Amino acid sequence: MDHHTELLRFTTAGSVDDGKSTLIGRLLYDSKAIFEDQLEAVKATSEKRGEEEVNLALLTDGLKAEREQGITIDVAYRYFATPKRKFIIADTPGHIQYTRNMVTGASTANVALILIDARKGVLEQTRRHAFIASLLQIPHLVVCVNKMDLVDYSEERYEDIKEEFSGFSHKLDVKDVHFIPISALKGDNVVDRSENTPWYDGTTLLYYLENVHIGSDHNFIDMRFPVQNVIRPNTDEFHDYRGYAGRVAGGVMKKGDKVLLLPSGFTSSIKKIDTYDGELEEAFAPMSVTVLLEDDLDLSRGDMIVRENNQPEIGQDLEVMVCWFTNRPLQLRGKYTILHTTQEVRCVVKQIRYKLDINTLHRNENDLTIDMNDIARVVIRTTKPLFFDIYRKNRITGSIIFVDEGTNETVGAGMII
Repeated sequence: MDHHTELLRFTTAGSVDDGKSTLIGRLLYDSKAIFEDQLEAVKATSEKRGEEEVNLALLTDGLKAEREQGITIDVAYRYFATPKRKFIIADTPGHIQYTRNMVTGASTANVALILIDARKGVLEQTRRHAFIASLLQIPHLVVCVNKMDLVDYSEERYEDIKEEFSGFSHKLDVKDVHFIPISALKGDNVVDRSENTPWYDGTTLLYYLENVHIGSDHNFIDMRFPVQNVIRPNTDEFHDYRGYAGRVAGGVMKKGDKVLLLPSGFTSSIKKIDTYDGELEEAFAPMSVTVLLEDDLDLSRGDMIVRENNQPEIGQDLEVMVCWFTNRPLQLRGKYTILHTTQEVRCVVKQIRYKLDINTLHRNENDLTIDMNDIARVVIRTTKPLFFDIYRKNRITGSIIFVDEGTNETVGAGMII
């Protein structure tokens, strides 16, 4: 597989029994993308259980056992490839605790798959997933109306669900929504076109995933390079070497570019861009590189390399949409540790503006108790300035993680607005 094959990241979301495991299994099975030994094992287990059909859910359910020991593994990543593209699936559990899983699994996704059981239609879970996908600015949304075999492949049922979902998604900030009627169990329209839905003239799910245009999903305009660590090998051979290692968070960096360093405000230019595999002429998001500058300047972790005429916002007072992950409510005037790019600072919650009702998208300004799975708009003040962009502009420099100072656990994820 040559490295020019594009990589598509997608996240799957659905409630507990709507066939997510089966769908992923079907994608892997019908696209011949699974490894033979896995398939043999699944066949054997299915036969042991006396099932006629190969139980595709077993392909993904190997992950369940690990999860049931206290759901420590929040997101399971599966990797597969077809000749057209490579894929990474962030499969998130469907339980009610799933908000944090969806947020962590989806923050880098190009596509979100939302499963709807054709018999049940649009549920609160469905609306929550769609809302989080829009909050996370996932560019493409695919709504799979599953279990079509259980509603006799009814076009009318499909159209009703499509209409109901669209009514909700119009209020959201989702640019591209695509609907596909499928049966993960029987294989209709997942990899192969179905004879059972002659009324559907769209593409199969795999065709969509292989061909959806994702080139413009990263921000290639605003150059952002948060420094992760400073590399000084201190050997005779490299005694002058001072490189800044990190991951490009936006834009394109080229050898010779004039740059501005934050927070110092000094300027310099890029002497060379190093990687594990050798030197590069240019680097772009989300590549990990080491940058060497022409001038001997002192940068440290958390600093940022940008362009003079294209700087992020710098500030300590931030407006944030936060998804809360824990059953200890968000505290007004509470202090939390904030992780933002490579920076770690402390913050205090100055104000809780409102809590969002997922079903109606109404803003509740009276009940400001922010519990597990709630989504709220808050104002925080950090102990030192952050170099940030609004999340809409850059998903990396626009997101923050809240950590509880006492227990060190991740308690929330925020999008800067």
